[in-house]
Amino acid sequence: MQSTLRNNTNSTSADVLMINDRGIMISVQGEDFFLSYNRVPWMKDATINEVLDVRMSGKNAIEWPKLDIDLEIESLKHPERYPLLIKRNELDYVPC
Repeated sequence: MQSTLRNNTNSTSADVLMINDRGIMISVQGEDFFLSYNRVPWMKDATINEVLDVRMSGKNAIEWPKLDIDLEIESLKHPERYPLLIKRNELDYVPC
């Protein structure tokens, strides 16, 4: 499925440009970024309405309020600086 939108050209805006089976293309402050579902797997099963509801969260982040997801703009520009790591501790494990 693919959806293309571009209703804001303001450099302080965040818009979804495209949704397909590989990820989401967004425009943030005039720059376009592709968010692969490999990088943001929690968005893969989101509804179109949830994904389209993206907005700026201050000057340095974007948010999807319906999904309770926030991303720093810096992480879009430099994803290599933000590896996806899960830190485990003993409280993560429940004995059977």
